[in-house]
Order: sequence, then C-alpha cells, then structure tokens
Amino acid sequence: MSTAENSPATNFIRQIVSKDLAENKLNKVITRFPPEPNGFLHIGHAKSICLNFGVAAENNGLCNLRFDDTNPEKESIEYVQAIEKDVHWLGFEWAELRHSSDYFEALYSFAVQLIEKGLAYVDSLSAEKIREYRGSLTQAGKESPDRSRSIAENLDLFSRMRAGEFADGQYLLRAKIDMASANINMRDPALYRIRRVHHQRTGDNWCIYPMYDYTHCISDAIEGITHSLCTLEFEDHRPLYDWVLDNIDIASHPQQIEFARLELEYTIVSKRKLNQLVVDGHVSGWDDPRMPTLAGLRRAGFTPASIRDFCERIGVTKKDSSIEMAVLESCIREDLNITAARAMAVLDPIKVVIENYPDDQTEQLEASNHPQNEAMGKRKIPFTKEVYIDRDDFAEVPPPKYKRLIAGGEVRLRGAYVIKCQQIIKDAEGKVVELRCTYDENTLGKKPEGRKVKGVIHWVSAPYAVDAEVRLYDRLFNVPNPGSEENYCDALNPDSLHVIKQAKVEPSLADAEPGGRFQFERVGYFCLDTEDSLDGKLVFNRTVTLRDTWV
Repeated sequence: MSTAENSPATNFIRQIVSKDLAENKLNKVITRFPPEPNGFLHIGHAKSICLNFGVAAENNGLCNLRFDDTNPEKESIEYVQAIEKDVHWLGFEWAELRHSSDYFEALYSFAVQLIEKGLAYVDSLSAEKIREYRGSLTQAGKESPDRSRSIAENLDLFSRMRAGEFADGQYLLRAKIDMASANINMRDPALYRIRRVHHQRTGDNWCIYPMYDYTHCISDAIEGITHSLCTLEFEDHRPLYDWVLDNIDIASHPQQIEFARLELEYTIVSKRKLNQLVVDGHVSGWDDPRMPTLAGLRRAGFTPASIRDFCERIGVTKKDSSIEMAVLESCIREDLNITAARAMAVLDPIKVVIENYPDDQTEQLEASNHPQNEAMGKRKIPFTKEVYIDRDDFAEVPPPKYKRLIAGGEVRLRGAYVIKCQQIIKDAEGKVVELRCTYDENTLGKKPEGRKVKGVIHWVSAPYAVDAEVRLYDRLFNVPNPGSEENYCDALNPDSLHVIKQAKVEPSLADAEPGGRFQFERVGYFCLDTEDSLDGKLVFNRTVTLRDTWV
C-alpha cells in the first residue's frame, strides 16, 4: 500500500467516518478503547489506542475508555491502574471512564428480552457436548435437546441461575440462532455462564457473567458508540454483533469495522504468552524493558511520541502483516536524536594515566548538552591526570582501518586533548589494565600541528567518575516470528540482557532523574531506570543502539 493510501487522512476507516459525517448519518463521532484488564497493554494495543482516540479527535468527537471486565478470574485492579496509566502516558484523555460491569443489570434485562422472544434458551449440555454438537467448518451442528424448552421454563431457569441455585457450569444461556450456519459463531453461541468468582468491582453480587460477544455490542450501543473499531479476528463475529442488537429493544446500532492487528517481528503480543514469560521468570515482570508492553517500552526509554509516530507509520490496513522491529527502533532513534541530552559513559573502563599532565590539576571543560540545540544548555566536565576510556577504544594489535588508540598512536579525547599511548600495563593474566600516555597541551579545541589525528574517543575523569550499572537490552527473541514456534520459549534470545556492573559515567549524570533519557556519546541511547535507581544507585537501561546493528 502506498504512503498516501496509508496516511492517517486517507486510510479506509477514516474514509468511512468522513462519508458517514458527510451523509449526516450521525451528529458526533464516538469511539471507544475497550481493553480487558487481564494484563498490561502492549504495542499492539497502542495501534488501537491511537486509532480510536485519533479518529474521535480528528472529527471533534469523543472516545471512551471502557474496561471489558466480564471475566473476573483473570482480571485485577493492578491491570486496571496500569492500563489507565498507559493511555495517559501515550498522551490521550478519555471522554468517559466506563466498565462493562456498569451494565450488568441492563445486560441481564436484555437477555430476558431474548428469552421472551424465543431467541435464547438455558442449556444443560456439558462443555464437551457443546463442542461435539457445534459441528465443524464442513459439517452442520446439531441442536441441543434443551433448545425446545418453553419460554416460561427458560425464564425460570435463568432467574434461578442468577439467584445462585446451580453449580458452576451446570447451565448456560445460549442464543437460539442457527446450528447449520456457515459461520460457527452463529451456531447458538453462549450468552451467560455460571461462575462463582469475586469481581473486582461488583464483589459477589453476581454469580453469572455475560460473554464477551454479547456484552461488547450492547455496551457499545448503551454508550452511543458510532464506530466500533476492532481487529480482524472479530470480523467473523460481526454477524453476531449485529444479531444481538437487531433483536433487543435498543435504539443505537454501532457500526463495527475491522482492521489488521499489529504483528511485530522478534516479539509476541499474546497476553497469555506474555504472562507465561513473567510467571516462568524469563523476564523480570510485565514492565521488563524487553517486553513489548507499554510499561516495558516506557521503562526502556521509549517516548510516547515515538510510539505514536510508529503507529502512524505502519498505518491502518485490512490485511494482516508483520512489521519489522527496525521500524519501531527507527522511530525512537529519530526522537531521541532530537530530544536526548548528550553525556559520556565508559562501559568497560581501562585507566589512562597522562604522565605529563599536572598531578593536582583539574580543568572544567565546557560541553554542549546537545550539538544541534543550544537551548538545552551546556555542562562542565572535569578533566584530570587520570581518565577512563572504553576497552574497545584500545587495540594492542589493531584490525585494518582502526582509528582509535593503539600502542605508540594518537587519538583525541572527545572535547579535550590529543593523547599518545607510550606504555601498556598488564596484569598477571596478560589483560591490559592501564595505559600510560602523554598529552599535547596545545590541542584543546585545536588540531595538532604537523600531523593528522583521525580518531576521537569518549572518556570520563577517573577521580570524578560515578559508578553505574548499565543494562544492555536486546531483542527478546532470536527469530522473527516466535509466536509460530511450537514452544516459543525455545526461541528466546539468550543474549537479550547483558548487565555491566562497573561502568563509569560523567559526574553530571549523578543528578539525573529516573526516566531521564540520554545519548551516551558513541555508545547508544539510555534511560535511567525508574525502579532500581534508588538511594544514589544509578542503573541505566539501553533503549536502542545508535544505529541498526542487529544481525
């Protein structure tokens, strides 16, 4: 699909909405984002959030946040609060906060209506028998013996179901539609089941709970939703959505429109599988920076703007497709390149002693916080006789075209002087532990006379350096489509996290705020961890490398 066809102004959903408004089919666009509070929101939900809130905002309409809380076994207040936080973080405000449980009484009344019209019945078949009777894609289903119950008997049984007279699973309320329908969703689908589970909002007031397909359409209608936007897996459920609304006494009939869900390479967006990763300890929690959850992305250092940009770039289509991880990473690189302050950090330090530099001297060098944005100000960086450089920036036996420090070679310390390596100090195992160098005092902000120094490396002052833990996060899986694996955990990337305990960072970072984002010059983009940076301890999470280096 071309960029023009896929732009926010012209995707097919926005065309439908514009047409409806032009033809005066509605006065105001009203949408909703209806998550189930059974887990944290992930990057796939971000697409739906941006679409629902975006379509409403573009048309001076409204968008509700509605929790589909009809499955209390798996739902919790923790997930409710996390979802509200994520929607706010992305930059959206809902018109009204609703819950499907707000409508439990109305949903029950509408179910009674269907029974009174002879369109619903109480069934005593077991779950196994219901599956057997449903048939298959090539074979029609078989009617339940209870399908012929009288209206009076169904009303009595349904009332007693609500009163708690029956055991869990003993009865089920089903719609009476067509057991021979080509659409299996229309073969007498379940409307209510008995579940004695404490509900996070209604407590123990109910022991029967409505099914999603029945609840969702009625909730939309009660709220006056004009366009019910959902992902493609609900396309086959649309006839049931319409059937329910056509057969109850309700004025509103929202239009359901389906769009392709987001499939992102090298990750999974199944809540069940994400929960399993948490439960099995493959990640530290729902907000682990490797997780595709919004909480995880936020902790990793992703910005709301980068997520919104990503959702806009991938567009809205009618066909499922897989999006390369590089697209998401490109969005955050572009954002942080503009917004992140610069700093210097040495992840694997080697001490450099500048032998001809005065022992007791400290120079406060001035550095820009952002080379393209003077408004971000400047900072002081101390320069001393002893500094740290990164181990990767020295080679005793350099590879071809190596432009960093070598024995007998020169290199410029970023924003400071040119130094020359005179001596290499090793430990008993032969590991380089210290370099003895000299500096050219005439090279601060100047090129050395009579010679050309090509390499520039970063550094931090040894006596002023601040200790930090640095967590180098990478893609959680090592195959593009781990969800297709029979055991997706076998596809976990064993190198998705590398923890560096003894990194050295410049002293300005000691005052960084949790959540603060920085470009560690020549290293990557990092975020000060919001959970573990406590009591003066600095923990930085890598958001993304400076360029795409995934192999």
